[in-house]
Amino acid sequence: MKDIEYVEKLVSAKKQVISELKKCIVGQDDVINQILVNLFSQGHCILLGVPGLAKTLLVNTIASALSLKFNRIQFTPDLMPSDITGTDIIEQDAVSGKRIFRFVKGPVFANIVLADEINRTPPKTQSALLQAMQEYNVTASGITYKLEHPFFVLATQNPIEQEGTYPLPEAQLDRFMCEIEVNYPTMEEECKIVETTTSQYVPVIEKVLGMEDILELQKLIRKIPVPDKLIQSVVKFVNLTRPSPEVPKYVNDWVAWGASPRASQYLILGAKACAALDGRYTPSIEDVKYMAIPVLRHRIIPNFHAEADNITTVEIIKRLLKEV
Repeated sequence: MKDIEYVEKLVSAKKQVISELKKCIVGQDDVINQILVNLFSQGHCILLGVPGLAKTLLVNTIASALSLKFNRIQFTPDLMPSDITGTDIIEQDAVSGKRIFRFVKGPVFANIVLADEINRTPPKTQSALLQAMQEYNVTASGITYKLEHPFFVLATQNPIEQEGTYPLPEAQLDRFMCEIEVNYPTMEEECKIVETTTSQYVPVIEKVLGMEDILELQKLIRKIPVPDKLIQSVVKFVNLTRPSPEVPKYVNDWVAWGASPRASQYLILGAKACAALDGRYTPSIEDVKYMAIPVLRHRIIPNFHAEADNITTVEIIKRLLKEV
């Protein structure tokens, strides 16, 4: 199949996936679109939102519509790394009578992994996801096991209740392509949510894409050409988030640490995916602007001056987008 046909297939698949999701999910169009961008860009994402906004239902429905294996891990303070990756158990061979170790795979061995309330578990357990997210491998007892592709981690965080939580280290945050904010529904949307969830309505989710289709479409995103000028603009923009004599004064005043080169990579990949999902064959600066906040929000670390002035990371990004 030619790449042009794959772009058309991707656009059609997006419409079908959204149609299936709408059977369960009301509103949240931007959230759905950004999750699909992350999935086809081979990135992982954080869903930031208060409880009760259907984050788990959304992820589970996407897994069903895409015919992918889904596992949910509820992160708690007593969760151990082996509870995520798996553990060795002793078994007795029925023939020889010898005792041998057998590795039992943990819930990370899935296509879509929902790390629910990831900041509720200590850093040692959080780091159990690092190798899986970056290298698509899991090492246990010196043996490395490969994860099945596609592999996609969605972590949720509750922005309100921070008591008893362990903030994610910057090194781990940087491995997430996007931080997506899930907001409250409108009154009209909430009325529809209440109406459908308190009735006998049981949605049936149809399969839209298989694993092989998703892998091909992920390869397609990598093939999309990007003008050199756009790459230079993205790199220049990301460089402006880093305090130095060459950046606007407010960046030096409010930012402790700027975004890493991984931000530039994800901005370009996200822009490619946005273009392809809209049926376009090359990304534009508008695609970069659309991806700027979710890609940079968790990568720019404000200093105490910003906190004293009630300046958020999002406000800094918006100001840079407006002025640069």
